Amino acid sequence: MATAQVLQSRDVPTVLNYFTPIGEESPYRWIHDPPAGTPVTNVGADPHPTTVHDARGHESKLTLDTTGFQFVKSVSTEKDFTDEDRIQNIYYKEVEELLKKETGAKRVLIFDHTIRRNDPAIAVEDPKKGLRTAALRVHIDQTYEASVARVLRHLGDDADRLLKGRVRIINVWRPIGHPVAHEPLAVSDWRTLDTEHDLVPVRFLYNDPRPNAGIYAVKYNPKHKWYYLSNQTPDEVTLIKCYDSEVDRARLTPHTAFLDETSPKEAPHRDSIEIRALVFDSE
Repeated sequence: MATAQVLQSRDVPTVLNYFTPIGEESPYRWIHDPPAGTPVTNVGADPHPTTVHDARGHESKLTLDTTGFQFVKSVSTEKDFTDEDRIQNIYYKEVEELLKKETGAKRVLIFDHTIRRNDPAIAVEDPKKGLRTAALRVHIDQTYEASVARVLRHLGDDADRLLKGRVRIINVWRPIGHPVAHEPLAVSDWRTLDTEHDLVPVRFLYNDPRPNAGIYAVKYNPKHKWYYLSNQTPDEVTLIKCYDSEVDRARLTPHTAFLDETSPKEAPHRDSIEIRALVFDSE
């Protein structure tokens, strides 16, 4: 951590992949196997040169309720993230306490996590998914409708009551093993987003019924302002707001991995874990 603190700020010129449609059908992505002859998705990539600004030294100005993301010091007892039981029984509890501390929430429910690695020997979180690598598309993990559906799906009899209060979905992203050099995580300032123009709902399609499942893809807008944390260490997490039921503050945050050609070629590739959590102001 001390090493990271003395590094100079380093903005990165790169290319980010925004949304472009393929065909006339509304955007979709098959999560299970699509019907024969049907493409997995009709979401295309629209690459645009972009500068991602280094937040190092300016972290206090970037908060969940103003920009939609936040960088937080957080030392975990878990280091390897290779034991699923330890992740769910120990690391989940750490993240719950972190989110309560940083947001003032009374109740946190973790509903998912994703591990991304570049070592095939230990990278498979789910045999059906195979090797999970960095997601190089600008996106938001839940649409507004899918966020409400998450509460209904996971909270059962408490859902209607909890939906009357403030509900958030917050992702907690952490590097594993070493500081991030290649394919860092970029997050975009909510205040530079045009929600009427920029957000494109993408339906998730399954071979079984799933109500209101989907994400937002994001159209290019030159006003977007992007940030990352240079040389982010495993003791630093990025909090990413994907939904907020309150409308008078940041409600969501586009994010994406990006290529950093200025990083040392010999540096290890990025490994990371991302926790997705429902966060409630009520018990």
